[in-house]
Amino acid sequence: MQELEWDAGRGVWIAAGSALVEEVLGHPALRVRPPTEAVPQALAGGSAGEVFGALVRMNDGERHAVPKLALQRALAACAHSVARARAHEVAGRLLAQGSAFGAWTFAAPVSTVASLLGFSDAQLPAVARWMGHFVACLSPLSSAAQIDAAHAASLRLLAAMRELLQAAPAGSLAAAVAHEAQAAGWNHDHAVLANLVGLLSQTYEASAGLLGNCLVAIQHGADRSDAARLAAQVMLADPPILNTRRFAAERCQVAGVTVEAGQAILVMLGDAQRGFGHGRHACPGQQLALQIAAGCLEALGGTPLPQLTWTYRASLNARIPEFQQ
Repeated sequence: MQELEWDAGRGVWIAAGSALVEEVLGHPALRVRPPTEAVPQALAGGSAGEVFGALVRMNDGERHAVPKLALQRALAACAHSVARARAHEVAGRLLAQGSAFGAWTFAAPVSTVASLLGFSDAQLPAVARWMGHFVACLSPLSSAAQIDAAHAASLRLLAAMRELLQAAPAGSLAAAVAHEAQAAGWNHDHAVLANLVGLLSQTYEASAGLLGNCLVAIQHGADRSDAARLAAQVMLADPPILNTRRFAAERCQVAGVTVEAGQAILVMLGDAQRGFGHGRHACPGQQLALQIAAGCLEALGGTPLPQLTWTYRASLNARIPEFQQ
């Protein structure tokens, strides 16, 4: 097993290699947020910060375990074939409307999940637009203007989720989340709404990265005849999420190395082929994400892609192509 390595320049430990990554992600003393900063300071005091602080993936202990179980059960109830067909439909409609690839890779997956939640076709553009504004605040690189826009967008998203839950269509993902939340005793109204927003936020960049990296692979000659297989291969070879961080809540031992309380570990997910994470914070919607990517790719049909050019979105932990076409 590889050992933790101290990066003095960044002031963090580095965890690479699948065994070490799994140990770090499963360690009980390592948390998803710094012990003294549950919400990033830049977001504190605003609506986006309140959403962030309620997200299952940004909490540990009971605030993580009970809600995650509800989300896992709700997502498991969403048939993969339904998700893939809905992605094909939504992505195909966007292409028919003339969506450029640069916008399509972001809009198609998040619009698919919004549709599965129960939003009408007419609502999808607004939900996708608000989500674009919301996720822009989640990076340490976010500007003050992006954070202000995210606070406004989060209010709109919470209101839309509340309205949706009041009359969630039978069989919708929103109805399933509400049912599982009640069954699990997860009755915090704001937290349920925030985590419905969270489902979309996790989709927005990560699925855009997966779909975009699939297009990059096709440009490089990858076989696109089996869309699901291509998505799975790209998830291993060129994952959208390259790393994450864990923070020591107390002094602890990791792979024989002492990590002091408050120190951070940069976890190299991509190198370890753990793009969906591992352990208690593993992405609960990983199979759904792969099926949505496959459905979007199938919406392209067999038509040859144009020659695409791209750059990668500025990010500390993700690899997301932004296409000029």
